[in-house]
Amino acid sequence: MAGMKLAFNTWVYSSFPVWVPAYPLEETIKRLGRIGYDGIEIGAAAPHAYPDYLSKERRKELRKSLGDNGIEVSAMLPAPGGGPGFNVASPLAEERRNAIEQYKKVAELCSDLGGKTLLYVAGWQIFGTQREQAFAWSRDALAEVAPSAADVGVTVAVEPTPTDSNLIESADDAIELMRAVGAPNVKLMFDTIHVLYRNEAPTDYVYRMGKDLHYVHLAELDRLAPGQGRCDFVGLVAALKEVGYEGYLSMEIGFNRRDVEADLVARQAYEYMKPLIQG
Repeated sequence: MAGMKLAFNTWVYSSFPVWVPAYPLEETIKRLGRIGYDGIEIGAAAPHAYPDYLSKERRKELRKSLGDNGIEVSAMLPAPGGGPGFNVASPLAEERRNAIEQYKKVAELCSDLGGKTLLYVAGWQIFGTQREQAFAWSRDALAEVAPSAADVGVTVAVEPTPTDSNLIESADDAIELMRAVGAPNVKLMFDTIHVLYRNEAPTDYVYRMGKDLHYVHLAELDRLAPGQGRCDFVGLVAALKEVGYEGYLSMEIGFNRRDVEADLVARQAYEYMKPLIQG
C-alpha cells in the first residue's frame, strides 16, 4: 500500500446501535464504491456480516461484490454489546468464552472476504471486578485470539474506547495491553472521537503509538463527519505522514442516531479527507 487510503464503517448503513437506516451489504458496498472509497470496514452483525449467518457460498458472493465495485475490506469488528454479549473482560466465564470464539469467527470471515485487520475492543470492567482482573481476562482473551487471527493472515488492532468503556481508555492502556500479549500480529489503533473525549490531541496518539499504529478511525465529536467539528485533521494527516503511516483512515460516523442520511455523511467525509491525504 502506497500512502493512506480512505475507508468507511458500515454501522450507519445498518444495525449498531441504531437499527435504521438499514441497507443490504451489497448495496452498501456499491454506494461506498461509487463515492470513491478504497475500503469498507464491516461490522460483524446482522443483517450485514454475522459470521454464523454466512455460508461459504455467501462469502464468495460478497467477495465478488467487493471486487466488482473496486473496494476492499479494510477491517472487521464485532458488535461488542447486546444479546449474548461479547465482553472479553466479563466476570461471566461463559460470556468471555463466547466473545473469544466470536473474535476467532470474525477473523476467519475477515480473511474470507479478503481483509487483513480485526479491531479489538478490550471489554469493560463490571462492578465488583477489580481492574487488574478485568485486564488479565482481556489480555488472556487477546492472547488466544491473536494466533488464530495470525493463522488466517489477520492483524489484531487494540482500540482505546473511553467514551464507551472503562478498561482500555488511553494510548498508554492500549500499549500496555499490546505489550502484555507480545504477539507480532497485535498492533494498535485509535479513534479521534475517543481522543477528543479525553481532551487529548490525536497527533499525540500518532507519535505515542508510532510504528505500532496499524489503523485509524476518524470522527468528530457526536460522530459528525470530519471537518464539521473541532478536530485538527490537517495536523493529524501531517503527523501520520511524518511517521510514515500507510494504513487506512476509516470513517466511523453518523451511526449514533436515526436522523441521518448515510450517503450524505459518507460523501461529506470523503470529500473533506481526500484532498488532505493527497496534498
